[in-house]
Amino acid sequence: MSTTNTRKEWKLTELAEAAGVSPRTVRYYVQRGLLPAPPFKGPDTVYGEEHLVRLKAIRVLQARFLPLDAIQVELLRLSPDELKALSEADPTQVPPSVAAPAAEQAEPAPASPSPAGPVKAEAPAPSSAGVTSWQRWELAPGLELHLADTADAKTRALAERVRALIQESQER
Repeated sequence: MSTTNTRKEWKLTELAEAAGVSPRTVRYYVQRGLLPAPPFKGPDTVYGEEHLVRLKAIRVLQARFLPLDAIQVELLRLSPDELKALSEADPTQVPPSVAAPAAEQAEPAPASPSPAGPVKAEAPAPSSAGVTSWQRWELAPGLELHLADTADAKTRALAERVRALIQESQER
């Protein structure tokens, strides 16, 4: 019996099972352009290694809360080697460029929300992203807003509007 590591072709249900999705999802991704169409359609349709790698990469990106449109852009941007590495990544792990610094992750959130001001400012961020600090507001228990110091004026205005809306809803 062959394993998914040595197989080169799968029927639709086998591919879906190997990737942890439904056959309907596979068909939808083909329709959306996230997956290439199989070379042959009909009762003998088979999917290849590229399909499995892309499906696993999609699952990883979904676990990172990317919408399908962003996932499609990311899949087009990645080389085959990068795509394979992504497909083998732990979906629960956030990549270093997105992860908050360890000190910030370990810090407990304050007991009371304070939409009027930042909970913590000047938290160092990864230098590879070009961001030097973040402002973090706890808008409500379990809901935070993070704003990079490099954000443009339009983004800053949007953040202020979100904070104001939350504060208004809490006052009602």
